[in-house]
Amino acid sequence: MNDAARKLAPIGKDQSDQHYREAPNNLEAEQALLGAILVNNDAFYRVSDFLKPVHLFEPLHRRIYEVAGDIIRMGKTANPVTIKTFLKADEKVGDLTVAQYLARLAAGAVSIINAEDYGRAIYDLALRRSLITIGEDMVNIAFDAPLDMPPQGQIEDAERRLFELAETGRYDGGFQSFNDAVALAIDMAGAAFERDGSLSGISTGILSLDARMGGLQRSDLIVLAGRPGMGKTSLATNIAYNIAAAYDPEVQADGSFKAKNGGVVGFYSLEMSSEQLATRIISEQTEVSSSKIRRGDISEADFEKLVACSQMMQKVPLFIDQTGGISIAQLSARARRLKRQRGLDCLVVDYIQLMTGSGKSSDNRVQEITQITTGLKALGKELNVPIIALSQLSRQVESREDKRPQLSDLRESGSIEQDADVVLFVFREEYYVKNLEPRDEFDPKYDEWKMKMEQVKGTADVIIAKQRHGPTGTVKLAFQSEFTRFTDLADPSFTQYEEH
Repeated sequence: MNDAARKLAPIGKDQSDQHYREAPNNLEAEQALLGAILVNNDAFYRVSDFLKPVHLFEPLHRRIYEVAGDIIRMGKTANPVTIKTFLKADEKVGDLTVAQYLARLAAGAVSIINAEDYGRAIYDLALRRSLITIGEDMVNIAFDAPLDMPPQGQIEDAERRLFELAETGRYDGGFQSFNDAVALAIDMAGAAFERDGSLSGISTGILSLDARMGGLQRSDLIVLAGRPGMGKTSLATNIAYNIAAAYDPEVQADGSFKAKNGGVVGFYSLEMSSEQLATRIISEQTEVSSSKIRRGDISEADFEKLVACSQMMQKVPLFIDQTGGISIAQLSARARRLKRQRGLDCLVVDYIQLMTGSGKSSDNRVQEITQITTGLKALGKELNVPIIALSQLSRQVESREDKRPQLSDLRESGSIEQDADVVLFVFREEYYVKNLEPRDEFDPKYDEWKMKMEQVKGTADVIIAKQRHGPTGTVKLAFQSEFTRFTDLADPSFTQYEEH
């Protein structure tokens, strides 16, 4: 029969069997696993870290697994007798009541040794069902795409959904029980207890800053702002390199790697090229002035230092993207890809005002900045990494006598202040005092200026203007301008932290 005839032929029994495809599942594996759990509750702990109720295909099996889990976590015994009271008594499984079905599951139990294999098989089938759902949605949307949804938007949406599936093993967001949230909070406290410096977040490599922030917290949007010349890019670069250089991977049970200390860093450099950024980092590490490196005004000893430093830096997991004017959608897609391929523990964006929104080009810049900050906050939660986003400040700072930045100085949008979990301002009084130098050194005010200059020279203030999980205040740091490096102050007589 040719293809045309086959299409027109009435569907008989054989053809209907051929065309009907049931979603991948294995009810026997689910029954075997539940039986093992009912006979020996230890089997639950072999699968509970990766297998959730939603992964089981049969609704009754999901309910049995969920109830058994709740009972076991409370330290009680889960068996056919204790579970049946939590299930509908009048529900039927074929000719069996629920109580009889539970007894049948326990009677046909497999060995606890096989429980994890059955759990993995059920989990893999659940992933395949989710893949089918995503694939069907992609096809249906591509056929009947609304006019205002370009193909690029659909690609980004599909990539996001696939990333969520790859990362968490489930595509639905949904509600999370408070028990799970409490368990995650305890795990975080335990990790902080074991980590160097007892920080709940990732260490910035600057101790006085870590002491006030507890490190960079996962899923936080940290806005780092300052006027030009204050050193915001330098501070972000210092922190990014410190995190990448401290990377200490730890192998997980499933063979993947997780950062015990430090982490893999993605750096979006929208203003500087990757070579300029690398030059800054090399200068900071070797203590050879970046201007000398650019001019080639270096000695043979300095050159040897640079070569040795570059060899060491090749192993550091710091990835730079220098695409200018990148959109929030492109940035998100590339960040997901980096996390999937190399891992990702921290993201730096230099800087917000050089990005574009995902929608059509608009004259309303405030609305576009709102879209960018909302997108960055959502991306941080999705990837579960801290995002350090640099931001410019408005010129109104320069017109005030007190040049210290305030939250109201954040340029173009209140959404930056609203969406950020932490807002840091970099302020170097030395920059402003230097410009006030009297022309005549015999001027009576010269000595006063000189004394003031000595007080502020080589120092910088990082003002914590907003912090959701900690106090605000000012952290005083040392700044070496020739190497663009921020460090902790060596002199303990300085007050390193003033609480506001």
